[in-house]
Amino acid sequence: MKFLHTADWQLGKPFARISDPDKAAKVRNERVEAIHRIGELVDQHDADFVVVAGDLFDSPTPEKSIVSAACSAIGKLTVPVYAIPGNHDFGGPGGLWNQAFFRQEQENLAPNFRILLEKSPVAEDHFTLLPCPLLRQHESEDPTRWIRDFDFSSIDPDKPRIVLAHGSVHGFEASSGVDDDLDEPGSANLLNLDRLPRDEIDYIALGDWHGMKEVDDDAWYSGTPEIDRFPRGEQNQPGHTLLVEAKRKTTPKVEPVRTGRLGWHVINFSFASDEDVERLKELLKERFQSRTGEDLLRLSLGGSLSLEAASRIEEEMTTLEARLLRLRRKFEFRIDPSEEEITSLAERAEDPLLSQVAQGLFASAQGSGEESEIARIALRELYSAVTP
Repeated sequence: MKFLHTADWQLGKPFARISDPDKAAKVRNERVEAIHRIGELVDQHDADFVVVAGDLFDSPTPEKSIVSAACSAIGKLTVPVYAIPGNHDFGGPGGLWNQAFFRQEQENLAPNFRILLEKSPVAEDHFTLLPCPLLRQHESEDPTRWIRDFDFSSIDPDKPRIVLAHGSVHGFEASSGVDDDLDEPGSANLLNLDRLPRDEIDYIALGDWHGMKEVDDDAWYSGTPEIDRFPRGEQNQPGHTLLVEAKRKTTPKVEPVRTGRLGWHVINFSFASDEDVERLKELLKERFQSRTGEDLLRLSLGGSLSLEAASRIEEEMTTLEARLLRLRRKFEFRIDPSEEEITSLAERAEDPLLSQVAQGLFASAQGSGEESEIARIALRELYSAVTP
């Protein structure tokens, strides 16, 4: 039996830090497009069904257009899709999952979709699901606790048993998802997998951590199928869906398949000399090729540059801003002007006021912090304005 394990779609995520509204909309839409890519995997690998381990939506109150788009995309999948609520789209009275509009769109557009709101086994022809839905955003009790006391003799002994859970496991705190750049440790929705009757369970499909992660041979975080934040090291591998082959009392076979399309990049670069400006430009050219509208970049620059070289960096940033979906800049390089540059600004007999301003900016630019950064920007602008 083969199925796809995915989680943390967070459809409708605003990506408010992307200032261009058209670019933010493109990033949001890519999360819906990821569902179509999951559908392609279903057909390619002849999967029997799909499980979504929580956070299908980014909010318990998504826009109706997002609900319709999600149901339409899910309905195009050729197999059943089972999901549990996570901490973002938690269940409970009055929540999305019981609203008339969702029920209408599910029935009309996605009859193959089933949201599991009860902590009880779901027995299908060839497998049994053990869902652990979050009915509140923060559960103080382990959401998987009910499985510890469950009487497994009441279900078919030959069908594979699959747990669906959303939360943090010991030593691997998951993300609260409150920011598209930060992973905040979670203290609620803690899952104690060690207390589960593991010999009675064949696979544990986990959600909440946005990077793919193997917790045990039979327990995995799938991560979000489309990347939604800048990477946080080698242990965080988002942008995947897991193809799982499960059999009763057998270690499952798990194959990660890449489904993410957008590139989220981190580049840290330090200038040793002005010649390194060209080296950075070559690095950026190699990283992004001729792509536009497909990548986001967090760029940190250190070291030191002359005013002329710093001006060339600003020109490159203008191009990057246009081509990328988002450029997050952290510039900490020092302004180390040449003797000619100092003379051209600070020793202008014909313009003593400009010279006085330049001297003050040179002094301020040698420090650190926001004031020094403003001084460095002002120097670059001043140099560009007075240099032919």
